[in-house]
Amino acid sequence: MDKQTEFVLRTMEERDVRFVRLWFTDVLGFLKSVAIAPAELEGALSEGIGFDGSAIEGFARVYESDMVAHPDPSTFQLLPWRGSSQGTARMFCDIRLPDGAPSFADPRYVLRRTLKKASEMGFTFYTHPEIEFYLFKQPIVPGQVPVPADQSGYFDHTTTSPGADFRRQAITLLEQMGIPVEFSHHEGGPGQQEIDLRYADALTMADAIMTFRVVIKEVAVMQNLFASFMPKPLTNHPGSGMHTHVSLFEGDKNAFYDASAEYHLSKTGRQFIAGLLKHAAEITAVTNPWVNSYKRLVAGAEAPSYICWGRNNRSALVRVPMYKPNKGSSARIELRSIDAAANPYLAYSMVLAAGLSGIENELELPEGAEDDVWSLTDRQRQSLGIDPLPRSLGNAIDRMEESQLVADTLGEHVFEFFLRNKKAEYEAYRSEVTEWELTNSLPSL
Repeated sequence: MDKQTEFVLRTMEERDVRFVRLWFTDVLGFLKSVAIAPAELEGALSEGIGFDGSAIEGFARVYESDMVAHPDPSTFQLLPWRGSSQGTARMFCDIRLPDGAPSFADPRYVLRRTLKKASEMGFTFYTHPEIEFYLFKQPIVPGQVPVPADQSGYFDHTTTSPGADFRRQAITLLEQMGIPVEFSHHEGGPGQQEIDLRYADALTMADAIMTFRVVIKEVAVMQNLFASFMPKPLTNHPGSGMHTHVSLFEGDKNAFYDASAEYHLSKTGRQFIAGLLKHAAEITAVTNPWVNSYKRLVAGAEAPSYICWGRNNRSALVRVPMYKPNKGSSARIELRSIDAAANPYLAYSMVLAAGLSGIENELELPEGAEDDVWSLTDRQRQSLGIDPLPRSLGNAIDRMEESQLVADTLGEHVFEFFLRNKKAEYEAYRSEVTEWELTNSLPSL
């Protein structure tokens, strides 16, 4: 028995933990959970817990349904909102087949596999997400426009807004679960909040993001609110993204930093960005996987719409921040397209794979765009070699389906299920008559 397993079992006894929730994520990014009693934990840690994989989105077909969830003891944490006595803990699981082989349908394994490739190239991949979400008043009525919890704006400091108390409680619970927070503030939309997590390796961060979503929704319920990570819940207000700062390290050295280079951006960093730009359209279905995602990615709507990079340009898809230009460890790039509702395991897998492809193929970085890309004409963008991101989920699916990089990174099982599921979602959406059509077309046609 290793030290981490001993720690888990000892803590369970000392803290009188009565339930352990084993968490894992399906292909679409929804959290799954099964609770076990303390007496079953030692067996679960050594042998796993069997379940019917065919009942989980994208995991298995009926005739190959047996799966085993193996808890990762390094992810053991108490759930602080469940109380300090006779409490509940959680652990993330790796999903395997009965013979012990990893399940190719497990998003956590997809990310592990991509991180292994990076490691073989000498890199560790770190991420730092800025997670946006909305708080709405209860009740939420499907089909009706939700009511924001406040009318505050960007960085507003108000004593009457519920957002400040909400963020305080949420951050307290996150840090009790070992998830450090760097910043928090009110965002631009009414009821919209942002909480930024301190950087960590991509697997730890993907687990943290899944935990973050649970904590945010739990705190919202405690305060009689509803928290939503929907990319674009309100027509006339900003969408919710997950701008993610990424960097590669070689040991203790930031591989993106070169003190003598322009913007202090190394050759490796430039190649990584070039890879992101080359494959941006192909990976968009993964980083922005919902029909609603493309309501956020609209020109001029404070989210990227075009494939370009820049330094201080917030209309660009990829930005090179200059907060601490002389501090090598802080060198990073910011990808601004990712949804707050994306599957973080798959999204980070694709971001890393695209960047590594740029390094492997020694891609040249095109000129940066320092103009407001939204304000340029189509002809001006075309002359600058700036292509649009996919304009709809259907467009994104078409680009993904042609991508060898996405197929290789996700693996055949996840690739095929993801495409099949998203095609069905888009076809259902295309056939739906919307309120906009009834308002604007019905009276005149």
